[in-house]
Amino acid sequence: MSEFQPKPAKSSRLPSTPTAALDALLAVPAGNTIRRALWLDELDRRLRPLLPFPLSAHARLANHEHGRLVYLVDSPVWRAKLRLLAPELLSGARSMGLDAAKVVIKTSLPSRAPAPPAPAKTVTMSAAAKKSLEAALASLKTTDPDGTDDAG
Repeated sequence: MSEFQPKPAKSSRLPSTPTAALDALLAVPAGNTIRRALWLDELDRRLRPLLPFPLSAHARLANHEHGRLVYLVDSPVWRAKLRLLAPELLSGARSMGLDAAKVVIKTSLPSRAPAPPAPAKTVTMSAAAKKSLEAALASLKTTDPDGTDDAG
């Protein structure tokens, strides 16, 4: 696999016939970013078999530029383990035709979805508590507008 080279757009005008959204996006110059992301994803899939099982679940190729393979890992432990495998990664990348001279490893916490809000607790009350509450509310309604109650 050679260095990424964006394909030039054939025309700045989109065709008038309906096309898939991705095809339409790739047809415009802004599609170069999408093409690069797809290329990096394919490169990651091709290099992933070079990593042992537990490490492959915690490391991902983030970029390849100027002879550097940039990997992201989710903890310092995996960073140390990946650093030990750098020569094998470089050798494998070169065998695929990449200009790879250095492995850069960055640690990044995995993105986590925010915890869902706790469900609102419904308060249930006994029949006796409900009857007492209704009686208290009824007693508030029996007061005169001037603030005195009926009994007094």
